[in-house]
Amino acid sequence: MSGPFTIQIDLPGGFEGAGATLALGGELKSSLCLIRDGRAQLTEAIGDLEQEDIYRHFIRQVESQFEGILPVRLVIDRHPDYLSSQWGEKLARQHGIELTAIQHHHAHIAAVMADNARPIDTKPVLGFALDGLGFGDDGTIWGGEILLADYHGFQRLACFQPVAMLGGAAAIHEPWRNTMAHLMPLWHQVSDQFIDVDIVQFLQGKPVSVLKNMIESGLNSPPASSCGRLFDAVAAALGVYRERVEFEAQAAINLEQLATSCFEDVSQPYAMQLDEGDCLILNWQPMWLEILSDLQNGVEAAHIASRFHHTLIHALTLVATQLRGQHGFDRIALSGGVFQNRLLSNWLPKALAAQGFEVLQHKQVPAHDGGLSLGQAVVASVQAHKKSPQL
Repeated sequence: MSGPFTIQIDLPGGFEGAGATLALGGELKSSLCLIRDGRAQLTEAIGDLEQEDIYRHFIRQVESQFEGILPVRLVIDRHPDYLSSQWGEKLARQHGIELTAIQHHHAHIAAVMADNARPIDTKPVLGFALDGLGFGDDGTIWGGEILLADYHGFQRLACFQPVAMLGGAAAIHEPWRNTMAHLMPLWHQVSDQFIDVDIVQFLQGKPVSVLKNMIESGLNSPPASSCGRLFDAVAAALGVYRERVEFEAQAAINLEQLATSCFEDVSQPYAMQLDEGDCLILNWQPMWLEILSDLQNGVEAAHIASRFHHTLIHALTLVATQLRGQHGFDRIALSGGVFQNRLLSNWLPKALAAQGFEVLQHKQVPAHDGGLSLGQAVVASVQAHKKSPQL
């Protein structure tokens, strides 16, 4: 096999006997990963597969891996609509080889572990997998996930409060939709108490009753525990790319830039709460009421952005310390596109280390979906070892 693999990672002991495993990554920043002879080789992120030229380039790179020795297994994301997953299914049928689908956020955390040379039998870590979206095991959209995970599997211990993606994919491109979805459960209070706030006036210019009915009926409004959509919602509330973004994470990037200007000086987190359920829910409704109050009182947008970032750091540290007593982990792994945010990637590890945690972060592969294929490949290899213990 040959190909444009530019990232080389020596895997921890135990992977030497794994048969050649080719993972196809995700959708927006798809990459390929080939595991063979105890080494993982990755391509750089290929790009958005929904763009025809990039998809054709992806296909050429995948097919080049079938010109010599066939891989013994292909690995894809569990999202049935990803073009990479569909192509993997086609190739597996065509060549009669094993196909494995790996949950998106589990792959993110496994990628951090492999990037840090954690052994195959490593003790489970608490993984913070924060991104825009990934297909969850319950059929809903995930993206703010707190998982107890190792290479073998994972348990979802906590997540961000699921909020409707109003208009489905339109919520990715129009940040105000996410603000509306976050505020809708509080709408009676919001429209009464904060009627003079700019974002509330803006939202009242939308068809509120129609949008409310969409959420209640689930019509083109799938629930998502997405951290990325939360960033969009807060950015829109502050007037940052409220109407529309031109590229992925544009609103979030600008929100981070606002916060950076005063991050160390304005550090009081907003209120939030933890709700019990099948897993802990990070409930942001108290934060939203305080943000609206700040807006009403003329607080600078940069100060609100800073406090929002501190709220995330505080909330995640709180969850980690609370779950440690029940599950006994001592390491935390950070992955997902949200950790391209330097405030979170620099300051959250400091907060966690202050509580006695060891923090694993990416070293050679990116935190975004460009590193997803590494996690897919190592998990699939370990799962194959379970079936046939010759790894």
